[in-house]
Amino acid sequence: MRMMNTLRVGLLLAASAALITPAVAEQPKRIVTLGGSVTEIAVALGVGDQLVARDSTSTYPAAITALPDVGYIRGLSPEGVLSVAPDLILAEADAGPPAAVDVLTAAGVPFLRMPGDPTPAGVVAKINAVAAALGRDAEGAALADKVTVGLAEAETRAAAVTEKKRVLFVLSLQGGRVMAGGAHSSAEGIIALAGGVNAATGFDGYKQMTDEAVLAAAPDLILMMDREGDLAIGNPEVLAHPTLSQTPAAQSGAIVRMDGMMLLGFGPRTPDAAKALYDALYPKAG
Repeated sequence: MRMMNTLRVGLLLAASAALITPAVAEQPKRIVTLGGSVTEIAVALGVGDQLVARDSTSTYPAAITALPDVGYIRGLSPEGVLSVAPDLILAEADAGPPAAVDVLTAAGVPFLRMPGDPTPAGVVAKINAVAAALGRDAEGAALADKVTVGLAEAETRAAAVTEKKRVLFVLSLQGGRVMAGGAHSSAEGIIALAGGVNAATGFDGYKQMTDEAVLAAAPDLILMMDREGDLAIGNPEVLAHPTLSQTPAAQSGAIVRMDGMMLLGFGPRTPDAAKALYDALYPKAG
């Protein structure tokens, strides 16, 4: 019953997207995808050879990185996008900034935003919306069915957990302050799907937490993206942090890193992300 309700919500989301998304007059041949999960879906639907550019979050599958990079999805340069002469732009819901999107839409190229709800229903809605935009309804239905099975398994596992562990998703430690994922964030969505509880409360989205709030969160596990370079946060940094080091997670060494797009993208790999996080939270469950 729960999964049926989830699917009903997914259909409603897909219908809503269709109402606000302009139709594409002809089959697109030069497509730009903005957002890692949208790119993953497009490739999975068999149009990888029609993609002419992607944004910097689109790194899977690896072959996609050979395409021109038009910048970060929330910091787009319209000139860069238009330079590859696209006849269709598929974007995740948070693409921006608004001024750049205005320029792109004014250029006359169809600019379609996909649903972005970080839930199982949202994943299904996104797959269906991308498939509809690409004229790949049959392929979209097959992909949605496959992913739905994995999502249903994840929801069943999560529902069976009787003592849910608390998870703190740490996005960054800028200036020594913990920036975490709060309510209605994709971090909270994947934590719930893995059978955990978001330890960060009292705010929406991604915000910095006070030291007192971090201590009160008392996470059993600290979750982060697996990053490189200046954005990387190693275990020594977590253990040296005056506040994080005092949490149950740090003291027990329960620190987990995962591929950022798989973890937070809510695309075809979301069932895999949920299973990997579940296994990290409840290793004895198998």
